[in-house]
Parts: sequence; C-alpha cells; structure tokens
Amino acid sequence: MPRHTLTILAALLLAAMLSVAPAHAARGSRLGPAERYELGLKYMKRGYYTKALEQFNRVRNYHRDDPHAVLAELSIADLYFKKAEWDQARLAYEDFQRLHPHHDQTDYVVYRMGLCLWRKSPSVAARDQVWTRQAVNTWSGFAARYPESELLPDVQEHLGEGRDRLAHKEFIIGKFYLRRQAWSAAAGRFEGLLRSYPQAADREFALAHLGQCQFHQGDVEAARATMRKLDDEQLDGREVKALRKLLVE
Repeated sequence: MPRHTLTILAALLLAAMLSVAPAHAARGSRLGPAERYELGLKYMKRGYYTKALEQFNRVRNYHRDDPHAVLAELSIADLYFKKAEWDQARLAYEDFQRLHPHHDQTDYVVYRMGLCLWRKSPSVAARDQVWTRQAVNTWSGFAARYPESELLPDVQEHLGEGRDRLAHKEFIIGKFYLRRQAWSAAAGRFEGLLRSYPQAADREFALAHLGQCQFHQGDVEAARATMRKLDDEQLDGREVKALRKLLVE
C-alpha cells in the first residue's frame, strides 16, 4: 500500500478517535443524579471503587437537593466498609447520622457504626478491648430505639458476645490480683464485673472468687452472703466448693 495512503488512513483514524472521545464525555456529563448513582452502584458491585466513589461524590456535591444525594452519602460509607477501611467508614456513617438523624435507614447506620468498631476489636479477651467497649456502647439501647429492625437479632448477638468478652477481661484481671493475694483489688474487679455484666458467662466464677476475697479480708458475713447467693442460683462448681470449704473450716 502506498505511503501516502497509509498516512491518509492514519489521519482518518485519529480524527475518528478524537470525535468519539468528546461524544462519550458529553454523554457522561449528561447523566442525571439517578443514572449517575446507579452507575456508582454498578462500579462498586464490580469492585471499581475509585470510579464508584467518583460517581457518588458527583451526585452528592452537584445534586444536593436530589434524594439521590442522600443515598450517595450512605453509599460512600458502604464503599469504605466494603474496602475494610473501618475508620473511614465509621466516620462516614457518623456524618450521615448527624446530617440525617431521622432517615429511615438510621438503624442500619447505627448497626454499621458498631460493626466498624467490632471488626477492629480482638476476639481474645486478654488483649486491649477498647474497640469492643465502644461497639457495645454504640449498640446499647438499639432494641429500645429500633424494636422492629430486622438487624436487631444480629445486634443482640454481637452485644451478648461483646459483653461476655468485656466481662472476661475483668475476670482475667481479677484472677491476676487474686493469685497475688491482692484481695481488695481482686474484689473490686469481681464486683465491677457482676455489677456491669450480671448475665456474663463468668458470673459463677466471679461470685465464688469474690466470696474468697471477702473471707480473706476478714469479712466473713459478706462471704457467707455471697455463698447464699450461689446456693440460691444453684451454682456448685469447683470454685464454689472451694469457698464453701473455707466457710466451714
């Protein structure tokens, strides 16, 4: 093929490309908020998070009076959650709650706020439980505020696990003091556990060890009262038997 023919073909191809690109950009710029929001959802579903965030931000920033702007704000938080960027997601959910306190998805927002904290918390009770405590605080009162929420069972399950974890953390510290015969410090931990987490799985052990601490501090009557409580609850594990033995000697 002659060289001048190749040159002409190349020029025509370049012109075609230049004419298509602006047309495509123009079509993109003409998307309405609903279409742009749906496009963002498609991008997010496919894992194109940068493109999805761009679409959501355009809806939020340039169509503030459109209902899809609010949906875009929530989707931005969901996008960060999907990426496991827990701090960014939690802040986005908190912003949403602050700006739209009466939105019909507030229960979902509070659930996700707690879940961001929960995902950062260690499952081993002996480790620092600051994130577990914050998650429990976030979800406390959820049942009273959102009794009809379909998310309530999951929140209650996490709350139960979180409270047991926090209680066990207190129990571990109490046992640490108990082994060193620091009776007052140990008793303080066991009392705190029983007061804050009365339904905790460690309740029997905490009561029995509290009675031992009371006995060794010389408060035999308090130890007997604790023993009566254990009997009333029909608790009779090894630690309970150890306390009973102390009181009959």
